[in-house]
Amino acid sequence: MAEQKKLLRALAGETQEVPPIWMMRQAGRYLPEYRATRAQAGDFLSLCYNSELAAEVTLQPIRRYGFDAAILFADILLIPQALGADLWFVTGEGPRLSTLTNQADFDKLSGKDDIHETLNPIYETVRILSRELPAETTLIGFAGAPWTVATYMIAGRGTPDQAPAHKLMAENPAVFDALIDRITLATVEYLSKQIEAGAEVVKIFDSWAGSLKGEAFQKYALEPCRQITAALKERHPNVPIIGFPREAGDAYVGFAKATGVDCVALDNSVDPEWAAAHVQVDGCVQGNLASRHMITGGADLVADTRRIVKAFGNGPHIFNLGHGITPDADPDNVQLMIDTVRDTTAQAE
Repeated sequence: MAEQKKLLRALAGETQEVPPIWMMRQAGRYLPEYRATRAQAGDFLSLCYNSELAAEVTLQPIRRYGFDAAILFADILLIPQALGADLWFVTGEGPRLSTLTNQADFDKLSGKDDIHETLNPIYETVRILSRELPAETTLIGFAGAPWTVATYMIAGRGTPDQAPAHKLMAENPAVFDALIDRITLATVEYLSKQIEAGAEVVKIFDSWAGSLKGEAFQKYALEPCRQITAALKERHPNVPIIGFPREAGDAYVGFAKATGVDCVALDNSVDPEWAAAHVQVDGCVQGNLASRHMITGGADLVADTRRIVKAFGNGPHIFNLGHGITPDADPDNVQLMIDTVRDTTAQAE
């Protein structure tokens, strides 16, 4: 059955008349059924670590919309927690972590082989999903990229410009490089365990890649992604990998070849026609409808969706948003997007 799955066919380089569709953060607060399950779990982290409930919220958008892929419900900051950082979530504000600013802080971290006791519930979620998902639905596992994860570990929270991480990079490169290496090695183990549990594709989310420029992008966004991809390909040669260096701009060009990923996910700041000419030439691309359309809907949603499908129609493409869906999105607009993508008659007009 795997050979017939639309998402896997796109990742293998096949051009399809109707691209496969899934959506970043598709299991989330815009869905009333998600909010009910999260309330049942008690809080966000409890939901992540409750395998049955995490599987349930992963399945909810598949039942409602029939997406071509389900992405494991978890969080990129579970790796820092598994490495020994304190992690908690402040309602309405987001994640908080203990900060890492010097060698002494780094020395407190666990090793790459010590993460699994914390993360075993995540692997159990994957096993449940691999049994319960519809036969045609691809299961995606994921992790945060080392740079993005490091920014949270250093600052203790999300920051608008990742300034604390840039400061540590400049002032204490030995500690910074050691942290990137530790996260890189742990991420390989984490994703490998997800694959062993049943993930058919894995995605590396570098949400803050855009704040790295020039040599820093090469060293801290591209190179860790290449290392993770190479290690996973050695262990699991048939499992595709999606890379998402968000807001990479011109650095999207050549990213697939340089890292070895099978697909490059694009944010909505890049023009789809430009991306088709400069990025899709190297293989599958994913994206890149603006998330705001899930709030506003209407004719603009339809027009931009058609434009993206048309722009990427001559090569392998996975339709997705350019970033995650937001809590204020209208579930009806998600259905409108899906209907528009799958209406091939309209695409041909």
